[in-house]
Amino acid sequence: MDTNTRQDGASGTDAAASTTPAGSSRREFLGQSGRVAAGVGVAALVGNLGQYALSYGAGGPPIKIGILHSLSGTMAISEVSLRDVVLMAVEEINKAGGVMGRQVEAKVVDPASNWDLFAEKAKQLLLEDKVSVVFGCWTSVSRKSVLPVFEKNNGLLFYPVQYEGEECSRNVFYTGAAVNQQAAPAVEYLMSPEGGNYKKFYLLGTDYVYPRTTNKILRAMLLAKGVPASNIGEEYTPFHHQDYQTICGTIKKFAAGGGAAVISTINGDSNVPFYKEFGNQGLRAEDAPIMAFSVAEDELRGMDTSALVGHLAAWNYYQSVDTPQNKKFVANFKAYCKRNNLPDGENRVTDDPIEAAYFGVYVWKQAVEKAGSIEVDKVRKAVYGQKFLAPGGPIMMDEANQHTHKPVLIGEILKNGQLKTIWRSKGLVKPEPWSEYTNPEKGCDWINHQGTYQKK
Repeated sequence: MDTNTRQDGASGTDAAASTTPAGSSRREFLGQSGRVAAGVGVAALVGNLGQYALSYGAGGPPIKIGILHSLSGTMAISEVSLRDVVLMAVEEINKAGGVMGRQVEAKVVDPASNWDLFAEKAKQLLLEDKVSVVFGCWTSVSRKSVLPVFEKNNGLLFYPVQYEGEECSRNVFYTGAAVNQQAAPAVEYLMSPEGGNYKKFYLLGTDYVYPRTTNKILRAMLLAKGVPASNIGEEYTPFHHQDYQTICGTIKKFAAGGGAAVISTINGDSNVPFYKEFGNQGLRAEDAPIMAFSVAEDELRGMDTSALVGHLAAWNYYQSVDTPQNKKFVANFKAYCKRNNLPDGENRVTDDPIEAAYFGVYVWKQAVEKAGSIEVDKVRKAVYGQKFLAPGGPIMMDEANQHTHKPVLIGEILKNGQLKTIWRSKGLVKPEPWSEYTNPEKGCDWINHQGTYQKK
């Protein structure tokens, strides 16, 4: 299925999301209530009177949570699935008795890949809907847009995607990876004998916060490791950029003679024309492998993967991870998508941000139950040090800040759009909110230092 088809399918579903405070699922699931009885926050199935009657009977009014993901626009290709998996987690939690005996009610909004609208929708969730926590955002620019809203109103955001670091907010829990948990080890791998001893690196990204900041860190790392500046290329394109002919021509010249790799922080639907043009110009993984940080199984399912075979992606989870809990998670997600008539149904796939969004809901649940309260300050403190058996394996929330300890995986793209793990870190990698290459003097600690501090 092509990208437009996928987005159109998502947008059709989510027309209700932007107009119905109870979320995208109200109209969608009303016609399917028999199939999802007890599901998706109860609010998606019944009116307010019914939901409150049910919830009070179970131990109190429903606990409202917000879902803040683009369900239309250029980022819908990635974000719709995060909405879906959060709703699946809510359904599971409610079927198991809820949180502290209370059902969870999801309020879904659509910021439509518009960064200003992200801030407005965040205000709506916190001030009008009065949610206890928000799960959302994809790009760093959307997170930066909502950050003042969450800090001013003391809201709590669980952010499920890799990010660039250089941030230490008490109002955001980062269940994705910092640069040292994904981008940096990926480039170090390419420089190693195991990874091919690459000497030249073309840093290509979408023009926004994450690629520019990540590449600033990667450039500093490469220079520190002896790579000359002449062997480092760097270029950025706007969101939704479609014409990669000239850029791929430049990369072809850069890669002439061998020893070159492309480090891609291209985001959203621009990945489709980039990989297509890369192959059209006769470039293969053997000539110049692409190491991507924003292409995962969910994006690959909408692409012709024949030209992508052998290229690489660095994440912290793959659908192919062989654990009992992941097999169950994948099967449950496919069944959930089929049961609720979501685009692609049982053909849907999981990926790293999907997993991170999913376990973020459970980490929040555990923290609420530990705190015995949904009050933000109490929940925040209860998150520190939380452990959870995620689909990909155990993860741990840092004991002093808002970040997640997790494994690092490098995968090779297969013809079927899945990724084969070719390298894995030993154990969990401790996150570095401030990179050792650009800010070695800074640390992030909300227990002893109340945020960013200067290391002695």
